[in-house]
Amino acid sequence: MVSREKLTDEEWSSIYAILLNNKRVYAILENKCRDFVNAVVWILRSGAQWRLLPASQGKWNSVFKWFNRWCSHSVWKDLHGKCIKDPDLQSVFADSTVIRAHACAAGGGSTNQAEGLGRSVGGYSTKLHAITDGLGKSH
Repeated sequence: MVSREKLTDEEWSSIYAILLNNKRVYAILENKCRDFVNAVVWILRSGAQWRLLPASQGKWNSVFKWFNRWCSHSVWKDLHGKCIKDPDLQSVFADSTVIRAHACAAGGGSTNQAEGLGRSVGGYSTKLHAITDGLGKSH
Protein backbone atom coordinates (compact mmCIF):
# COMPACT_ATOMS: atom_id res chain seq x y z
CA MET A 1 0.00 0.00 0.00
CA VAL A 2 1.23 3.47 -0.92
CA SER A 3 1.76 5.89 1.96
CA ARG A 4 -0.21 9.10 1.49
CA GLU A 5 1.85 10.94 4.13
CA LYS A 6 4.59 11.89 1.68
CA LEU A 7 4.83 12.32 -2.05
CA THR A 8 6.06 9.33 -4.03
CA ASP A 9 9.21 9.68 -6.15
CA GLU A 10 7.05 9.77 -9.29
CA GLU A 11 4.78 12.50 -7.89
CA TRP A 12 7.75 14.51 -6.70
CA SER A 13 9.58 14.31 -10.03
CA SER A 14 6.50 15.69 -11.80
CA ILE A 15 6.11 18.52 -9.29
CA TYR A 16 9.82 19.34 -9.19
CA ALA A 17 10.00 19.64 -12.97
CA ILE A 18 7.22 22.24 -12.81
CA LEU A 19 8.89 24.11 -9.94
CA LEU A 20 12.22 24.29 -11.76
CA ASN A 21 10.51 26.14 -14.62
CA ASN A 22 8.90 28.67 -12.28
CA LYS A 23 10.98 31.86 -12.05
CA ARG A 24 9.56 32.73 -8.62
CA VAL A 25 10.73 29.47 -7.00
CA TYR A 26 14.20 28.86 -5.63
CA ALA A 27 14.27 25.07 -5.95
CA ILE A 28 17.97 24.36 -6.42
CA LEU A 29 18.20 22.40 -3.15
CA GLU A 30 15.89 19.59 -4.20
CA ASN A 31 15.81 17.73 -0.86
CA LYS A 32 14.97 20.89 1.08
CA CYS A 33 12.25 21.79 -1.39
CA ARG A 34 10.80 18.27 -1.26
CA ASP A 35 10.77 18.32 2.55
CA PHE A 36 8.90 21.62 2.46
CA VAL A 37 6.28 20.36 -0.01
CA ASN A 38 5.86 17.16 2.05
CA ALA A 39 5.30 19.30 5.18
CA VAL A 40 2.61 21.29 3.33
CA VAL A 41 1.03 18.05 2.12
CA TRP A 42 0.99 16.82 5.74
CA ILE A 43 -0.78 20.01 6.89
CA LEU A 44 -3.32 19.82 4.06
CA ARG A 45 -4.09 16.13 4.52
CA SER A 46 -4.28 16.28 8.33
CA GLY A 47 -6.14 19.58 8.58
CA ALA A 48 -3.92 20.47 11.54
CA GLN A 49 -2.83 23.94 12.60
CA TRP A 50 0.63 25.04 11.53
CA ARG A 51 1.86 24.93 15.14
CA LEU A 52 1.03 21.20 15.27
CA LEU A 53 3.42 20.34 12.44
CA PRO A 54 5.70 17.55 13.75
CA ALA A 55 9.31 18.60 14.30
CA SER A 56 10.38 15.86 11.87
CA GLN A 57 8.61 17.85 9.11
CA GLY A 58 10.54 21.05 9.89
CA LYS A 59 10.04 24.17 11.96
CA TRP A 60 6.38 25.11 11.68
CA ASN A 61 7.03 28.85 11.42
CA SER A 62 9.62 28.45 8.66
CA VAL A 63 7.33 26.13 6.69
CA PHE A 64 4.43 28.57 7.15
CA LYS A 65 6.50 31.57 5.96
CA TRP A 66 7.70 29.62 2.91
CA PHE A 67 4.11 28.51 2.19
CA ASN A 68 2.86 32.08 2.56
CA ARG A 69 5.57 33.39 0.21
CA TRP A 70 4.55 30.85 -2.45
CA CYS A 71 0.93 31.96 -1.97
CA SER A 72 1.78 35.63 -2.53
CA HIS A 73 3.79 34.74 -5.66
CA SER A 74 0.97 32.51 -7.05
CA VAL A 75 3.27 29.47 -7.07
CA TRP A 76 0.51 27.18 -5.78
CA LYS A 77 -1.92 28.49 -8.37
CA ASP A 78 0.59 27.89 -11.17
CA LEU A 79 1.46 24.44 -9.82
CA HIS A 80 -2.21 23.48 -9.60
CA GLY A 81 -2.87 24.77 -13.12
CA LYS A 82 -0.10 22.61 -14.55
CA CYS A 83 -0.88 19.51 -12.45
CA ILE A 84 -4.60 19.56 -13.29
CA LYS A 85 -3.69 18.63 -16.87
CA ASP A 86 -2.36 15.30 -15.59
CA PRO A 87 -5.25 13.71 -13.64
CA ASP A 88 -4.43 11.37 -10.80
CA LEU A 89 -6.75 8.42 -11.36
CA GLN A 90 -5.16 6.52 -8.49
CA SER A 91 -7.77 8.15 -6.26
CA VAL A 92 -11.25 8.43 -7.72
CA PHE A 93 -14.04 9.74 -5.52
CA ALA A 94 -17.73 9.20 -6.13
CA ASP A 95 -20.55 10.76 -4.17
CA SER A 96 -24.24 11.35 -4.49
CA THR A 97 -26.85 13.33 -2.63
CA VAL A 98 -30.58 13.84 -2.61
CA ILE A 99 -31.72 17.38 -3.26
CA ARG A 100 -35.12 18.25 -1.87
CA ALA A 101 -37.34 20.67 -3.73
CA HIS A 102 -40.20 22.69 -2.34
CA ALA A 103 -43.62 21.72 -3.66
CA CYS A 104 -43.73 25.07 -5.48
CA ALA A 105 -40.78 23.94 -7.62
CA ALA A 106 -42.95 21.30 -9.28
CA GLY A 107 -45.27 22.62 -11.91
CA GLY A 108 -45.37 26.25 -12.89
CA GLY A 109 -46.17 25.42 -16.49
CA SER A 110 -43.75 22.48 -16.87
CA THR A 111 -43.86 18.83 -15.91
CA ASN A 112 -42.00 17.22 -13.03
CA GLN A 113 -40.03 15.15 -15.52
CA ALA A 114 -38.92 18.28 -17.38
CA GLU A 115 -37.74 19.74 -14.07
CA GLY A 116 -35.87 16.54 -13.18
CA LEU A 117 -37.97 16.01 -10.06
CA GLY A 118 -39.42 12.78 -8.74
CA ARG A 119 -42.00 12.12 -6.07
CA SER A 120 -40.79 10.37 -2.92
CA VAL A 121 -42.10 9.88 0.61
CA GLY A 122 -40.53 13.18 1.64
CA GLY A 123 -41.90 15.13 -1.31
CA TYR A 124 -40.31 16.25 -4.55
CA SER A 125 -36.60 15.51 -4.91
CA THR A 126 -33.85 14.72 -7.37
CA LYS A 127 -30.54 12.91 -7.04
CA LEU A 128 -27.12 14.28 -7.96
CA HIS A 129 -24.09 12.04 -8.65
CA ALA A 130 -20.51 13.29 -8.98
CA ILE A 131 -17.18 11.61 -9.65
CA THR A 132 -13.79 13.33 -9.41
CA ASP A 133 -10.18 12.30 -9.70
CA GLY A 134 -7.58 12.86 -6.99
CA LEU A 135 -7.12 16.45 -8.12
CA GLY A 136 -10.79 17.31 -7.74
CA LYS A 137 -11.44 17.46 -11.47
CA SER A 138 -14.89 16.20 -12.50
CA HIS A 139 -15.19 13.44 -15.07
